[in-house]
Amino acid sequence: MEDRTLICQDCGEEFVFTVGEQEFYQEKGFDNEPKRCRECRTKRKQTRRPRNSNF
Repeated sequence: MEDRTLICQDCGEEFVFTVGEQEFYQEKGFDNEPKRCRECRTKRKQTRRPRNSNF
């Protein structure tokens, strides 16, 4: 395995899918490569999880 350069489907920027990340995906049984860079994944998670301001 070696680092792979992928293109984020949201922002279009290149990002590196490292060997360590590839090994993690393989260990977890994930078949698909990531489609978003770290920044876009974080933004997407934040918009999908509304925060409860009562805490």
